[in-house]
Amino acid sequence: MTIGRRQWMLAGLGVGLAAVAGLRVVVAREEQTGGAFSTYGVVPAGGEIDQTATLQSAADMAAQSGTPLFLPAGIYSVGRIELKSGTQVHGVPGRTILRYRSGGAVLSINQADDVGLKDLVLDGADQPLGEGGALLVAVDAKHLSVADCRFLGSTGDGVVLRRVAGRICECEIGGSRNGGIFSEDAAGLEITDNHVRDCGNNGIQIWRSKPGEDGTIVTANRIERIGAESGGRGQNGNGVNVFRAGSVLVSANRITDCAFTAIRANSSANCQMIGNSCARFGEVALYAEFTFEGVIIANNVVDKAAMGVSVTNFKQGGRLAVVQGNLIRNLFLRKDVDSRGVGIAVEADSVVRNNVIEGAPAYGIRIGWGSYLRDVTVTDNLIRNAHIGIGVSADSTTGPTLITDNLITGSKEGAIRAMNGATPIGLDLARANAEAYRNIAAFSNVTG
Repeated sequence: MTIGRRQWMLAGLGVGLAAVAGLRVVVAREEQTGGAFSTYGVVPAGGEIDQTATLQSAADMAAQSGTPLFLPAGIYSVGRIELKSGTQVHGVPGRTILRYRSGGAVLSINQADDVGLKDLVLDGADQPLGEGGALLVAVDAKHLSVADCRFLGSTGDGVVLRRVAGRICECEIGGSRNGGIFSEDAAGLEITDNHVRDCGNNGIQIWRSKPGEDGTIVTANRIERIGAESGGRGQNGNGVNVFRAGSVLVSANRITDCAFTAIRANSSANCQMIGNSCARFGEVALYAEFTFEGVIIANNVVDKAAMGVSVTNFKQGGRLAVVQGNLIRNLFLRKDVDSRGVGIAVEADSVVRNNVIEGAPAYGIRIGWGSYLRDVTVTDNLIRNAHIGIGVSADSTTGPTLITDNLITGSKEGAIRAMNGATPIGLDLARANAEAYRNIAAFSNVTG
């Protein structure tokens, strides 16, 4: 039964004014949310003084008592605050601001479980965090819950997680000079319904220290304007970057305006990229590379990129893919040596079917490269307005390729061409007999 304010005051003779004020906050929050909260005597100071010690004491009391810490609206200037198991910290949406002062992080969680953060703004204020710094750092934590928070103005990363299980949801991560969210060796992590924007190098990174099962779910996020300020040829500039992490699901995200790639899976087995809406990329929109085994790239939309889908690096062991049901359009040639302009490229043990590709200045679909081709089927695709509709390696050492039941129109240099590297050879295989190439079976394709 809820105890009224009058009853509290009558029972509180001899209790200090600060305690009475604290009880008023508890009651007010109880009426709004149905749960008890306490400020533990903390009030904002407008960012004028260092409140690290005050907030650390309040967080420790919250962990010990089990009553969540409620931070009223205002600015709190803080260094690194360590959160213990069971700590729950809530604020006023958009108005409870923890402004970074020192220590390489605003909030830190180390070997602590059941920590919850809600309705907080962590503001890096563009102040140096130091190497590896982030606004929130969590290490060896289970059942972490971060919801409806904002991570802004970090000179490092927004959120760094190592060996963490839990959920990051409905948060905004913006203006990080390095990355938005970085996870390494996750133990059961969901990253959902977040807005990650204006980051210097990467949006969301799912990594492992060595190849292995990860299982992180990255879904329904909005990721936009991701740069590559630290340079490189692909390690930066990605909306979602999966590295050595197996069985990661990346689905139903809206990803736009990245310097390189929407989703890049490097050496990551059994990755799924499903139902993402992707637009405006400087390189490959959806990428599976190096020593991966198994990838599904399905039902995505890609509008404007140097390449739509690349499943590559058979030389390093990259193999086993399904690429189906994607809509890919408005591809372009880059001005450097790596010109791209390809809708879909695959190399080994792959099925490519039911895709729609329009506007590819190089190839609609490119199958293999030199000797790197084995066991590929390309069926029931629609390719419009490509320079070459389908190009397939004719190297005598490659495995078999089946090309059938595709509709290819508007191709300037042929619908289906055998390729020696980048050079087409022989006649158009959509109109001529493909028997001259022992590895290629091409039939029942329609051209126009």
